[in-house]
Amino acid sequence: EYSLISRSLEDRILPVLRELGIGMTAYGVLSRGLISGHWDRNQGQEKGDFRSVSPRFQGDNVDKNLALVEALRTIAAAKGVSVAQIAIAWVAAQGDDIVPLVGARTRARLAESLGSLDVILSADDLAAIEHAVPKDAAAGTRYAEAQMAHLDSEH
Repeated sequence: EYSLISRSLEDRILPVLRELGIGMTAYGVLSRGLISGHWDRNQGQEKGDFRSVSPRFQGDNVDKNLALVEALRTIAAAKGVSVAQIAIAWVAAQGDDIVPLVGARTRARLAESLGSLDVILSADDLAAIEHAVPKDAAAGTRYAEAQMAHLDSEH
């Protein structure tokens, strides 16, 4: 997973990919909807929804993470685009060797995601995004502790 709030790949994996000339398809660019700008704490609580057990979507963590989304919302509004488009464009701006993989449940969300292709982030935009969502700003891990132990990208 690679997104504004899941950036551990930048430490070891991404440098090796670049050294070897290997591109990366980045999944989870909206962090299961958390940084889409459309998710709120009343969603994802249905039985069987992964987010109901994900630490990033629990208790104080979700409040802290939604505060990051609100900071992104300010940046998005200034550019006249959506939070999701900012989040996807940020991933794309990390290098031509990174391709953001998006998922959509509706055609409207697909159109929104594809609209990120037209979002140009300047150096000032990228600095503002980094200030709003620093590398380790996300509260809570991507998965429960037992699952995290099995992820190579997190060690």
